[in-house]
Order: sequence, then structure tokens, then C-alpha cells
Amino acid sequence: MLIDLLRSRRSIRRFTDQPVEPETVDLLLEAALRAPSSKGNNPWDLIVVTDRETLQQLAAAKAHGAAFLHGAPLAIVVCADPAKSDVWVEDAAIVATLIHLEATDLGLGSCWVQIRLRQRGDGSDSQQFLADLLSLPAGMMVLAIIGIGHPAEAKGSHPRSAPPGKHVSFERFGRRG
Repeated sequence: MLIDLLRSRRSIRRFTDQPVEPETVDLLLEAALRAPSSKGNNPWDLIVVTDRETLQQLAAAKAHGAAFLHGAPLAIVVCADPAKSDVWVEDAAIVATLIHLEATDLGLGSCWVQIRLRQRGDGSDSQQFLADLLSLPAGMMVLAIIGIGHPAEAKGSHPRSAPPGKHVSFERFGRRG
């Protein structure tokens, strides 16, 4: 059941050295490419990275939160073209979410690295760094990088109880159930 998958999905930042098998990568990509998008525009593009040197460079794409990519055997860079859709951020976020869920379903670990509106350690723009590194066409934007691999750490599932109700209102904001 989907709810069980959601309960078990955790951000994993440590991976074994075992590569992610090509058939598994294909399943991750199929899940991503089946994502819904506004008006069926599918403004996204995905870049699959397994090259160790490129993964090392991706780990330096932003000041904080990307370093774990140096140990990931796989990264999927989620990009989108704002010229194709004014809601490219939302559409690309759905793609990234489906990658996470499929990774969990396949017994893999994954973690999101936010790129949009982020800077590198030296203050330079993460987007420009990745545009240069990955030869992105003009206008193509990077939303996130998803690091994926066989988990080298175990994290327990989230509790079965419902998440805190303080984030849910009924009929009007602030009316708690």
C-alpha cells in the first residue's frame, strides 16, 4: 500500500559501493516519466549521472547539503524548461517525488538536494555551476539532484499514527479537527 511506502521512506545519505543496476535505473526513470504535469507539457528533463568524477563535482554544487553525493553511486538531476510551463517547479517536484518513492519501493535509499535558488560555498550560483558542468541548454533550470543508492544506513519507519494535526485545518485555516 502507498501509505506503507510513505511511512518507510526516509532520507538516506550514506550508500554502499554497490552500483545501481541498469534495470533498476530504468524503473526509476519510468516512474519519473509517468509523472503528471500541467496541461501535459512535461517540461522536465532528467540527467542520469554515474561517473565518479561528475558525482564528486555534484557534491560541490551547493554550500550545504550536497556533500553526501560524493558517496552516491547514482544521481538524477531533475531539470525543467520554464518556457514550456509556468509551473515547471511544481511539475519537476512531482517528478522528483516519484523518483524518491520508486527508489524506496525498490529497496534503495535516496535524498533530495535542493538546487533552485541556492549558492555554492564560494557564493557563486549553483544553477550556473550545474549549467556549465552538465552542458545545459540556455534557459534549462535545475530544481534538484536526487542521490540514490543501496543504503549503508538503516532508519526506522515513521510512526503509523497520523502526522501532527497542527498542519491540518478544516473548512477555514486554524480550525483543527
